[in-house]
Amino acid sequence: MSAHLQLGLPPGLRPQAAALYWQAFGGKLGRVMGPEAKALAYLTRVIRDDHAIVALEGDRLLGLAGFRTPQGSFAVGDQADLVAVHGAWGGAWRGALLRRLSSEVDNRNFLLDGLCVAEGHRGQGLGRALMGAIAAEARLRGYPGIRLDVVRENTRARALYARLGYAETKTQGIGLLRPFFGFAAAVTMVRDL
Repeated sequence: MSAHLQLGLPPGLRPQAAALYWQAFGGKLGRVMGPEAKALAYLTRVIRDDHAIVALEGDRLLGLAGFRTPQGSFAVGDQADLVAVHGAWGGAWRGALLRRLSSEVDNRNFLLDGLCVAEGHRGQGLGRALMGAIAAEARLRGYPGIRLDVVRENTRARALYARLGYAETKTQGIGLLRPFFGFAAAVTMVRDL
């Protein structure tokens, strides 16, 4: 792996980060955040440069691990951002669905807000390196553990997290939201530091 890891996304790479995030999560967010052009506009607008650890090769973004803090989240905007991109009605119904999907808060653990590795760079240890950097950042900030939520059917990601010491603590179905998000349940995984 020839990538360089750093805390913080260089501002000029926001469009690359939005595209990478959409590549990783568009399958589950597409029905709500799409069409793709609007989803990318929204992500480019809301990404917090200071809430990610990134893997760079020159000025090319190879991967990222976003996180949440009390100050905000890597890729979560507010209602005004949704309205700015999708209009009043589109922002209203999208906001209502997104709030129902991600209303839980964890004040104990450092929260991962997405791990993305570019196609062509997967399976080379980049995801493992980014998760190691997330663990180091969590320790630096004084958190006793890290928490993430992963789609139950994403067996590849769940296997990576398990190899890194994350334990599945619960599985929660999303009920009536399933037709909107394209998955049935999320698995919460926690690693003590």
